[in-house]
Amino acid sequence: MPVTQAENGTWEISVWYKDRQGERKRKRGFATKREAKAWESAFIARQDGSPDMRMHDFYGLYREDRMPHLKLNTWRTKEQIIETKILPFFGEMKLCDIIPADILKWQSQLLLHRAKHGKPYSDTYLRTVSNQLSNMFNHACRYYNLPMNPITKSGKMGNARGGEMRFWTKDEYERFSREVMDKPLSYLAFEILYWTGIREGELLALTPADFDFRKNQMSITKSYQRIGCQDVITCPKTPKSTRVVKLPDFLVDEIAEHLTYNDCDPDERIFKVSKSFSTTR
Repeated sequence: MPVTQAENGTWEISVWYKDRQGERKRKRGFATKREAKAWESAFIARQDGSPDMRMHDFYGLYREDRMPHLKLNTWRTKEQIIETKILPFFGEMKLCDIIPADILKWQSQLLLHRAKHGKPYSDTYLRTVSNQLSNMFNHACRYYNLPMNPITKSGKMGNARGGEMRFWTKDEYERFSREVMDKPLSYLAFEILYWTGIREGELLALTPADFDFRKNQMSITKSYQRIGCQDVITCPKTPKSTRVVKLPDFLVDEIAEHLTYNDCDPDERIFKVSKSFSTTR
């Protein structure tokens, strides 16, 4: 497949191919000859189902294969890990050439990393990063004929279980709540979080329509996230997260009073992230 330079200075590959919808297309518009050759190598490797491609090129295929199946925020998390923790080390290496010893060197680099004030990565974060690399190798084994996932021999780093979780006692929470009573919206938000145990994103997605005051119930069917400077409402974190939560009588009274006093629209979010309110402050 010849790589040529167009009149406008960009590079193109003279190859016609069919995309996943069966449409016949021609690939062109690369900024550099190197990018065009990289796409050509990845294209040939994909057609052959071969692992003889650079990790950086494989990432493009992995993204195309996996992104449509994931929530946007889930993919963004994967993308950040891959582009900042995996590609800088493995990007120019061929998949089939990566051996367990390379994995150990990469792990050592992350284990020795220290941020400001000398703080290392947490064990749970290291395990998350390690799992992401393993997922990519498993994908290559399943669909691109990589013989073996090298992490199966080197082992994973980090720990899947975090440190001990610390919870407020009732007395501690009541002392805290008294300090925010002068901020009615924040006070109500923390009341709901403490007495129901829902996630912050679930709280920020609540609307008046989610409450059934006759049954003392609250329906959790969605979650709020801030993605790319935009408010995004998605389904809850997992399928089992869609649920109905029972509310104590006093909390029902507090929520109903707030909605009545503020004349809230049934489909309008009750809590909005702004300078005046954020549960993370």
